[in-house]
Order: sequence, then C-alpha cells, then structure tokens
Amino acid sequence: MESITQLFDDLWHDYSQRLCPSAVQIQRLLTEDAALLNDHIALRSFGVPKCSLAVVAAPFIALGYQPQAKYHFEAKKLYAEYFMHPDPLLPKVFISELQLGSCSAELQLMVRSLLDQVDDDYFRNPNFVYGGRPWQLDFTSYQFLVAESEYAAWVAAHGFGANHFTVSINQLEQFTDLEQVNHLLRHNQFVINQAGGEIKGDATVMLEQSATMADEVGVSFRDGVHSIPGGFYEFAKRYPQPNGELYSGFVTASADKIFESTNS
Repeated sequence: MESITQLFDDLWHDYSQRLCPSAVQIQRLLTEDAALLNDHIALRSFGVPKCSLAVVAAPFIALGYQPQAKYHFEAKKLYAEYFMHPDPLLPKVFISELQLGSCSAELQLMVRSLLDQVDDDYFRNPNFVYGGRPWQLDFTSYQFLVAESEYAAWVAAHGFGANHFTVSINQLEQFTDLEQVNHLLRHNQFVINQAGGEIKGDATVMLEQSATMADEVGVSFRDGVHSIPGGFYEFAKRYPQPNGELYSGFVTASADKIFESTNS
C-alpha cells in the first residue's frame, strides 16, 4: 500500500500534468517560504456499486481517513461526503457521486455501458483514484452527457483523479484574504469562477472559497482529440469556531457553485 505522502504526490502529478497544468504556475505565484498547505482535494464518481463514493474513499480510509459529514446537491443530483485524517496538516478529501437513479434512462444506460468496459478488479487497486479514464468514449456521447449533466460528462471524459486541489489561504502571509488572491490571479490572466459571486461564503458560515475556471485540456476520444474543461484550482479561507479551532467542514451552497468551475 502507498503511504499517504505518496498517494497525494501521485494525485498531484496526475492533476497537474493531465487535468490542470496551470496549477503549477499558480503554485509558483502563491508559494512563500514554506510549501503551500493543501486544504482539500475533491474527487468525482458515479453512484453505482462498482465505483461508488465508498469505493473511491476506500484507499483514504485504509490510510487513516475518517468520514465527517454528508451533503446533498439536489439540483445537480449529487451526494457527497468529506473525510479527515487525525493529522490536521493532511488535506481533507471531498468525494462526490452522481445519483444515477435521478437521471434519465438514456444517461443511466450510457454510464453503465462505460462501466461495463471495466472489470471490478480495476477498482480494487487503490491506484485507480489517480488512474484517469479506464473506458473508451466517443465525443458525441460526451456531448449528449453534457446536455443533461456536466458532472456526468466530466467523469465520463476524464475518469478518476482530483478535479481540484485547494490552497489554504490561512497559512499565507503576503495574502490574507481571497480578494487579494483573486486580484493576483486575474492580473496573471486566470479566469475566476463567478457563479454565486467571485467569493462563495463569508465569515458568518466560517468558510470563504474561490476558484479558477477549469483549464481547457485535450482529451482523446474514439473519434479524435477534443479540448474540454479539465481541473481547476481552488482557494479557501477558514474562520475560527467559538472553541478557537478553525471550521473544518464545507458549505453546501458554496460547494454547489464550486462544482460549476468545470462548466463549459
């Protein structure tokens, strides 16, 4: 079994090479004396037994992660949980899954046809969480999925891997709020997710978040390479609770808009 450090190194390598190459430049812009602290990563999947949220979570649970809270995103037909490690310096892991039963019969059939291409054994190897797409897909099918569920299309096109990493703003000295970070990013030609406002959340919910819009990345389909939204970089500022500890959870209304960072 991989160590926790190796697992996150492999997730970062896949994310920064395949899904969000701009993350390397953003990391350079924000890194100060110490390495950036990663608040959390997020992973996506389909809500079927073969590759459910629980299956995606298994490699992290095996390394000491524990479930914390559950979230429902009814309009997007998503269910999510987040996991924490006893070591507070390790990133939180936010995992979501598409509730296929709430989707059209056509979408369900298409997703199941993709999963039928993959043996169950594939998902028993913990490396699958950064293994990319283990099935074949044509671009017409991708476009069909986009029309109903951008989330379904993203998982179908990219498979498995972190759709975002998240810089913890709390550790930074040069930047103390998200407005400053967003200004720096815009100055360097990055596009900020405006869904629900440039900054989602506030001090009253003890969490503020912003994100870039996803990189456009070339993806190989059965009928050629097409450029589609890949991964994005998120930024989070957490506020102290009455007991003095930083709030560690997520805010459903804000997370709902962060999902839209991968919209076309």
